[in-house]
Amino acid sequence: MMLVRRTQSISMAIESISATFPWRCRRPNTILTQTMISFFSSLSLPSTLCPKSFTLSFCSSPHSSTELTNLYPQEPSKQGPLKPGLYLVGTPIGNLEDITLRALRVLRSADVILSEDTRHSAKLLQHYNIKTPLLSYHKFNESQREQAVLKRLQDGEIVALISDAGTPCISDPGMELAKLCVNENIPVIPIPGPSALVAALSASGLTINEFTFVGFLPKNAGLRRERLIVSANEAATQIFFVPPHKLCRFLEESSLLFGETRRCVIAREMTKIHEEFWRGTLEEAKEAFSTHQPKGEITLLIEGKSICIDETPSESKLENELRELISKGHSLSMAVKLVAAGTSMRRKTVYSLALSKFGKQHEAEDDVNG
Repeated sequence: MMLVRRTQSISMAIESISATFPWRCRRPNTILTQTMISFFSSLSLPSTLCPKSFTLSFCSSPHSSTELTNLYPQEPSKQGPLKPGLYLVGTPIGNLEDITLRALRVLRSADVILSEDTRHSAKLLQHYNIKTPLLSYHKFNESQREQAVLKRLQDGEIVALISDAGTPCISDPGMELAKLCVNENIPVIPIPGPSALVAALSASGLTINEFTFVGFLPKNAGLRRERLIVSANEAATQIFFVPPHKLCRFLEESSLLFGETRRCVIAREMTKIHEEFWRGTLEEAKEAFSTHQPKGEITLLIEGKSICIDETPSESKLENELRELISKGHSLSMAVKLVAAGTSMRRKTVYSLALSKFGKQHEAEDDVNG
């Protein structure tokens, strides 16, 4: 009879714990294990019936992220209080599970969180049950916010900076604030995390031992063309951020300068349900996306140019390229820079040729402008 009662007590305890922790996982949990061992010990069961360890089985549920996060101590025993300073915290680029325990700790401990879009960031904080106040900090108000934020930092506060997705300051607000803090000897602490740049690069399948991160191109057509000319002549893989509604224009402009046979990778909706990596040539990309506009922010990679070391362009070819650029409104020095970037010749050599062919024209323009 005594054994039956104890068995019933065990069943009730297991049901209670199951109701409290409705997950399954194959990893043992220290807190629950110790609790169960203590419970069984208190029953004075025979040693053959009293387990010495447990492996609890959890499964993910739609509402378990906050509860699971709370199992981790907010202030780990080996970690002291955070020191005052500006913390640049990487946040998920899509999947909310892509956040580090350290990032969660910083967000909980901060006095304030600077957020690109407070409505967007509120969803992340709510998901992890973080109550720290949010303050908007984006490209339209960062110059007005800087001094107020600096004052808080000088007063010894902990300020966390996050963007809508990924790592702050990388094509997102925060660069100027970080520079200001460095100049004022205020600690700037990076909290590494997700980055669309690194995620796309690692899975691209292109050569990535060297790469150039360009980010978003200028809105001005002339400046955009100049940047693309420089990128088209680099041997390193080129990485761009492209809004979906500008993809067709980007593919049209880049294929003219890179060549239609240059390989590219279009990474879209990374870490989300509809994640896609499209691979092919720029010509194939133009055809594939000409009839529909993809959704979600795009990270686009183009393979570097294969440059022959022994390739020496003729003087007439260089002259024609210089003339074309100058006729389109480029200054002499910019035309030299763009032409030299596409050859193995020294810029000084190209500049000497430019002066000999277009120097008088350049001087006449200076006189008129003067």
